[in-house]
Amino acid sequence: MRIALVHDYLNQLGGGERVLSVLMEMFPDAPVFTPLHDPVKTNNRFSGRIRGTSFLDFQFARDHHRLFIPFMPLAARSINLGSDFDLIISDTAGFAKGISYNSKTTKHLSYIHTPLRYAWETETYFDNSPKNLAMKIFAAPAFAYVRHWDYNAGQRPDLLLANSHYIAEKVKNYYHRAAEVVYPPVDPEFFRHESFPSSHSERSEESRSYYLAAGRLLPYKRFDLVIDAFAKLNLPLKIVGSGHERAALERLSELRTKHYGLSTNPIEFLGQASETQLRDLYTNARALIMPNDEDFGLVMAEAQACGTPVIAYNAGGAREIVTPETGLLFNEQTPESLAAAVHRFEKMTFDPAMIRHSARRFTRTNFETGIRQAVKKLLSGA
Repeated sequence: MRIALVHDYLNQLGGGERVLSVLMEMFPDAPVFTPLHDPVKTNNRFSGRIRGTSFLDFQFARDHHRLFIPFMPLAARSINLGSDFDLIISDTAGFAKGISYNSKTTKHLSYIHTPLRYAWETETYFDNSPKNLAMKIFAAPAFAYVRHWDYNAGQRPDLLLANSHYIAEKVKNYYHRAAEVVYPPVDPEFFRHESFPSSHSERSEESRSYYLAAGRLLPYKRFDLVIDAFAKLNLPLKIVGSGHERAALERLSELRTKHYGLSTNPIEFLGQASETQLRDLYTNARALIMPNDEDFGLVMAEAQACGTPVIAYNAGGAREIVTPETGLLFNEQTPESLAAAVHRFEKMTFDPAMIRHSARRFTRTNFETGIRQAVKKLLSGA
């Protein structure tokens, strides 16, 4: 069977790209199509499998892809697979589901990380900085066009999968279609880490001396909220990840350090971490902090696989991942609400074995089973 994989764009490494990596291993002969590909920013992880890109595959667009949002639908449509494949599997938070192909000869399974945020959640995706305010005002007609395009693109796949019940509900609301839920996969190595403590309280003072936040440094990820809360608490926080907001967040941490009269800055920016480094950071953290409304939140599942509890904003995928036995939720997306949750957390204990057991819902085996069952269902016409 001839299978093709399609991804929105490959100019960063995040949860979506981890899903693509697993799909590539599941279907080792399937080429990958994407509107643009930056081998440097993706550590050459996908280079050997890229078969086709679009007219947007040049460096300026790779570096500033949000400026080209109005052209992304056309870029996706320009990737024409014709009748070359029996099955297309797209994993997408945006445009991959809109590629061109012969629907009479080709089946299309689309794994939805989220309906296109640019189209449906403009207010939450872009912060209120002058640059983003200008984008929201002047690009409003373009966003309306993209929303119309995204709805139509959402009707094209033969079968939709969602990465959480939260996203399945969005698919229903925005596309008026049903989506089956298949949770994203946690790398098995996160479950096999050698340095797991037998209980949370047995960790050394050094190992449990810091909190951790991880993800792409973008406005909607709300790292600003975490920085404000932990500067106020004067508790050590390590931030893992890269993104165009890093410089602004570093300035914010310095300002908050001075504002609260601290002699040293309790917040440390580590940049991008390797998989091994990330596992160590998860395992030795007191807790992972998740301040934003996540579609699923793979980092939360990864931290739990390492036996580490999660303190998360009470919205989105966190409600499916975090239980009273594996962490706690805070109800308001404010530094004060997060700080209060950390205060409560400091008085609590958690069992890493129970946390890791809860994370078994998100194993790679379960993901692969869900994908293969969906493929079988689609091809059998069931």
